Amino acid sequence: MAIVKPFKAVRPSKEVADKMISLPYDVMSREEAAAMADGNPYSFLHICRSEIDLPGEKDPYCEAVYKKASSNIADFLSEGVLIRDEKPMFYIYRQIMDGRTQTGIVACCSIDDYLQDNIKKHEFTRVEKEIDRINHFDVCNANTEPVFLTYRDNLKIRSIVEGWISGHTPDYDITTNDGIRHILWIVNADSVITSIETLFGDVPALYIADGHHRSASAVKVGLKRREENPDFDGCEEFNRFMAVIFPDNDLKIFDYNRVIKDLNGLSAKGFITEVAKNFEIEEIGDGSPFAPSEAYTFGMFLEGKWYKLTAKPEIIEADDPIKSLDVSILQDNLLAPILGIKDPRTDKRIDFIGGIRGLKELERRVALDMKVAFSLFPASLSQLLEVADRSLVMPPKSTWFEPKLGSGLFIHEL
Repeated sequence: MAIVKPFKAVRPSKEVADKMISLPYDVMSREEAAAMADGNPYSFLHICRSEIDLPGEKDPYCEAVYKKASSNIADFLSEGVLIRDEKPMFYIYRQIMDGRTQTGIVACCSIDDYLQDNIKKHEFTRVEKEIDRINHFDVCNANTEPVFLTYRDNLKIRSIVEGWISGHTPDYDITTNDGIRHILWIVNADSVITSIETLFGDVPALYIADGHHRSASAVKVGLKRREENPDFDGCEEFNRFMAVIFPDNDLKIFDYNRVIKDLNGLSAKGFITEVAKNFEIEEIGDGSPFAPSEAYTFGMFLEGKWYKLTAKPEIIEADDPIKSLDVSILQDNLLAPILGIKDPRTDKRIDFIGGIRGLKELERRVALDMKVAFSLFPASLSQLLEVADRSLVMPPKSTWFEPKLGSGLFIHEL
């Protein structure tokens, strides 16, 4: 069962909500964050990327950065820019992108569910990224951004959500510069709050779709607070972390493509010869970018030409939930043995590009600073859930979700 609780959100006043909402902290550089927040004193980037307010500070992980984020929250609260809700509530959060809608519930989840694997993972985390968010959450005394969770669709929960939406005016309705619409309803009826909490008690498991570092960091802050408060009774807010929980049928995974800096000492001809041992190769005659439309096929951009690669049957292990993933097939049969990319998590010769940026971005990077690019067919939600159910781990950079959750619409104080 999943423990899902309402909470007293800290959220923007309606007058500034459209100015406060921002992209998540980890999808931009410091320079991009500064440009996005330029001229906007209410941007949430002043909290989630507070180093932009310390232009002389070169280290984004120093204590001053976290203290600045905390002081910015305090200033926003004192100015009425941020407000605290007076009672624990759920919040319904809908996003609309290119005509596709995903609707989730903003809630708090149990750190014990995470520790006991009732909240299932599919990625490893990096210690340095965890430490950053541990310090950020701890100093701010808050989960400033939510984790992106999913669950197998539940018609009773969906019915309650749709019923509330149909009967209530949104509390926020914002369309951001990227064309994504963010709509938020506050669920303040005690009977509905109780029903949502009860129904999630029948959900067997929750799954991290995006935000493995945020969830791991939030859990470690909770454990730290338990050590500091040995008489805790489990009701304290630090025993929970903030998430938006979407039904799996609403979500879409985009491709997560690869660009490589060199051919590992091979000529282009020699490289293609090696690739042909495990893949059928077909040049795309009209030169247009190749986006795979089915599993086990890949696009390759090399020296101004696009090719279609099709994995030969003998390298496909269809019964293995990890090795059958397209990212694994590419990694195990091309990137590692031919290009020498043994660990894509740490190798500086590889970079990853979310499919939302389009295949022209692959061409641009090859022209700029890379040698070869690969476009992939995206993993499916069912593949992700199967991997997580088996307590397995997907290869790095296997999934790219869009739209990204907006930051700044809700904060969970610890």
